[in-house]
Amino acid sequence: MTEFVFREDSYVRSLPTLVTAITPEGGIVLDRTIFYATSGGQPGDTGRLERADGSFVTIAGSVHPDGDKAAIVQVPAEGQAQLQPGEEVIAHLDWDRRYRLMRMHTALHLVTVVLPYPITGAGVGEDKGRIDFNLPDVPDAVEIERRLNDLAAAAHAVSAEWITDAELEANPGLIKSMNVKPPVGQGRVRLIRIGDIDLQPCGGTHVKNTSEIGTLRLGKIEKKGAINRRVTVLFG
Repeated sequence: MTEFVFREDSYVRSLPTLVTAITPEGGIVLDRTIFYATSGGQPGDTGRLERADGSFVTIAGSVHPDGDKAAIVQVPAEGQAQLQPGEEVIAHLDWDRRYRLMRMHTALHLVTVVLPYPITGAGVGEDKGRIDFNLPDVPDAVEIERRLNDLAAAAHAVSAEWITDAELEANPGLIKSMNVKPPVGQGRVRLIRIGDIDLQPCGGTHVKNTSEIGTLRLGKIEKKGAINRRVTVLFG
């Protein structure tokens, strides 16, 4: 089991770590990692692994081949040198990309505050993000954008906490998504709290304060079904 350092501190940019395994496909498993794996609509992190001789192995992505309960696998870019189990390396995160994803992911949580409707899908990008809602009517785009920026500028603290699987089951209202449930089976579930305005299960990476998000701009509000609307948000 890989230690997911990013879940306790998403601001760690470099980390000494140990290669514990190489998958048949050439993926790299570390004993602890700062690389978030693709899940929950957020893409996996990229970066580099620094070897003892000062050379680097470029990481093109990070995945959960066997789900959240298993190890994260770092996927090297094509043509990289082969690492060996037991090799000590220093992981370096592509921080600029990660930080934009953190800001956008947190912004999408604010969208669910402004639009408190069941979620049918989501996607986090470096420059824009989107959430699909079970929403029959097209909302007022100008008002949504105003409220989003008001929430971001209000400097709400963002923090993580944990509850048991049983506590989540007893509080189904915490789950906003209609078709993607938080990973359970490990005994506990991570929640992201934004001030006193939002609390929901999430394994992604987030900023520490909504003021870090910056100005937001509402993109398209598209009809994706009889009662389904896709709301897109961009950095302003």
